[in-house]
Parts: sequence; structure tokens; C-alpha cells
Amino acid sequence: MRPGHLFGLETEYGLLIHNPEVGIPPEMLVHQVRDHLFEQHKVGLIDRHHRAHDEPPGNGGFLLNGGRFYIDMGHIEYATPECTGLSEMVAFDRAGDVLLHQTLVDMGLSEHASFIKNNIDYETGATFGAHENYLVSRDFPFTERGLGRLVPFLVTRQVFTGAGRLGANFVPEGYMVLGDPEFPKIPFQISQRTDHIVSDFYQWVQFNRAIINTRDEPLADPGRYRRIHLLLGDSNLSEYATALKVGTTALVLDLIHEGVAPDVAILDPVNALKLISRDPERRWEICLEDGKPITALEVQRDYLDAGKKYLSGQSDDIDWTLKAWEETLNDLETGDSEKLVGRVDWASKLWLLEGFMAEEKLTWDDPWLKSLDLEYHNLDPERGLYFGLEAEGKMSRRTTLESIQQAMKMPPVETRAAGRAMLLRKLMKDPAPYMFNWTSVYIEGQHLSMVDPFQTYLKEAKVFLKTVNLL
Repeated sequence: MRPGHLFGLETEYGLLIHNPEVGIPPEMLVHQVRDHLFEQHKVGLIDRHHRAHDEPPGNGGFLLNGGRFYIDMGHIEYATPECTGLSEMVAFDRAGDVLLHQTLVDMGLSEHASFIKNNIDYETGATFGAHENYLVSRDFPFTERGLGRLVPFLVTRQVFTGAGRLGANFVPEGYMVLGDPEFPKIPFQISQRTDHIVSDFYQWVQFNRAIINTRDEPLADPGRYRRIHLLLGDSNLSEYATALKVGTTALVLDLIHEGVAPDVAILDPVNALKLISRDPERRWEICLEDGKPITALEVQRDYLDAGKKYLSGQSDDIDWTLKAWEETLNDLETGDSEKLVGRVDWASKLWLLEGFMAEEKLTWDDPWLKSLDLEYHNLDPERGLYFGLEAEGKMSRRTTLESIQQAMKMPPVETRAAGRAMLLRKLMKDPAPYMFNWTSVYIEGQHLSMVDPFQTYLKEAKVFLKTVNLL
């Protein structure tokens, strides 16, 4: 039997320096922000132990909302707590954004720097991650055939999950899209991460970015659960796009688990990713393994139809996802991207850029546009173009200001994040030696196992605190 839905997001943030004369190198500023979060802002407890070879003591820590801030490859990264609902997950995702921006404000540096929630550095060609985590049962068909049913969906979902970007990055050897050496110079494509995906399956994250990461690291009871870890997606600012990305992917995993997912086989999925993202006409035509043409929207329709047939009516989140999925595909099929403004990030950004170009009489190669592209992702509400659209009521919402503010301080109430946060809060009042991990907590040398993400562990945490004389 498949478990209920449980998911989380991990976001690596870029840093935009407005005033280099401040004299703080970006890598130093990231560490100062981390220190301010934990030492001044008191968002949680900093790690006092080695978590891995690249995570020394003090690299990051767990938060009172059940999530985690840490530094990864020079970027500050935020992992949401374990969430069971789409609106809940979106609120916790945005909570990390707000905490980071507020920290710059508290430090008096918001005029000099901004965090940006995107996936590319135009100067170096580097990419930042936007990872997704989905819990499935251990009997999920984690095989080439089973995961092969997921790949076509992931390749084509970028038509509504892409964040959009100017131009293109390098083309890996052997993947000269459309056979045209000038094709990488396209003015705009719908996804930021596709240029950096080089294989369909691979175990490690940093050295060979794949459509599906196959590392077996459940962060839960390994006898009962497995974690599907995806790193091919873009960072979304649109709440609608975030919810739809996670909602549709969770449903497709359900279909695969039940053995009713569409049997679609795409020819060369890595190349198909790039074909779809870079198609200037947005026809999104690719080929099946048998050579027959098919469009990304047709592939998505196959999965949507299966979801409506087998999963409809099982929960409010599932029904919202199916309805939003169908409405989005209907609007995409018209070929009018303006119909997606306010819901899909790439369409909203394109609308802004094209409007600005027309007003200022610019061409796509004007460097001004790169600045505007980055400003779409700026987490400063006074600067970010996304926030301008939101303030005008143009962005579809899944949260409220109140739900985001609560998610900054309080954990989800139906997962083990609740017990973890309770222990954190107690230790912040009554310090004692500690060590926190996703699946366990050590205090005063005593151990509390938290291997079931669906348990709150609140009762167990109270008993544990008495055991270590903290209650």
C-alpha cells in the first residue's frame, strides 16, 4: 500500500550584490547571514557536530519550523520541513524566502545585497539547485522500468514548471540540439535547469546532474520508505506553479505505484528536455522511441487522463491538482502564453520582458534584460518583479501572509517536524549537549529515534525530555 503524500523542497539561493563598495565578499556574506539567523534572529539551533565530510560543525542547523538552513557549495540553502499538504508546503517554502530577506534587513544590508531565488548565474554559467523530495513506500518499483514511467512526465512538465531564462548555456557534447550550432543563442527558453541536466539516471547529485537521482537515502525507516529525490526542476516563485509541480509529480508517483501510469517511452530524454525548453515556436515536439512524433502537451494529457481515471476524489489536494493541471494544459494548447501569466513563471517573466522591450524599444541582446531577468527572482519585495505582480493581484495564490508568518516560526502539525521543533524550542531555553538529524535526536547522550515521518513524536519527545532531566 502506498503511503499518504509527504514532500519537501530544498532551495539554493543566489546572492545579488548591488553595491560592491560595501567590501563584503559574497562567500563571507553568506556565512554572516547564517550566523545572524542562528545567533541573533534565534531561528533554531546550529549544528555542533560533523554531518558529512563537507558539513563541518556550525555549517547549518535545524529551525523552529522544523526545516533547516545550511551552506552548500558556497550557497545558503533552505530545506522545508516534512509537509503533507500542498498549501502547507508552499507556505513553508515561502517562509524560507522571507527569513532570508528579513535577515539582510536586520543586518542593515538590504540596500547592498539581495537573495535571488533562481537557478543560474549569467556571469559564470553556474547553476543552483531546486530539489524536490517525495516519500514513497519501499515497495515502489524503483527499477529502470518503474522509473522509466516517470521520466516522460518529468521531461515534459517544464511547460508549466519552468521559471524561464534568457539565452542558453553550454550544450553537452553529443547534444547539439536540432543540429544547429547557433541554436544555443536563442533569446528565451522556458526552463533554467535543463541546460545542466546531462543524464537520465545517476546516483550522485553534484557530479552528473540527472533527470532522476537514484541515491537510496530515505531519511526515514529504510525498511518501509524510500525517498524520490529530484533535482531537474526550476525554483518557482509562483505559488500556483510550485503547488502544481509537486502535486502533479506526487500523483504520477501514485500512478506508477499502482501500476496504472501511461507507458510512454521518449527517444533520448536528455535531448528532449532541451528541445522542449528551447523551442522558439513553443510547439514542443519530440519523438517517441519508435520514431513517432509527439508533443509535450500530449504526453502530459496522457498522465492527466490516467490521474482523472484512477485518483480523482481521493483528497482535496488531488482534486485541486487535477483541475489546475487540466486548466493549465488547456491554456497552453491555445499557444497564447499570456493566458498563463500569474500562474506559470516563465510565461509571467516573458510577458514582463516583452512589455519592457516594446516600451523601451530594446532587442533581446540588450544587457538590460539580464538585469530584469534576475530582478524577477529578487526576494526583496521592494525590488522583485514577481512581488510587483503579486502586489497588483496578478499572481494566483495558495497562501496568505498569516500562513507564511506562522510557517516561519511553527512546524507542520502532522509530521515528525512537530516533535523535532518542540525539542529545539526546549533546548533553546534550557541548553544541553545535542545532536539533531532528520531521523533522530541526541540530548545528553540519550537517543530518540524519529524514523516515521508521519508521526508527530510529541508524546515521545515529552518522555524523552524527562529522561534527560529537561522536563
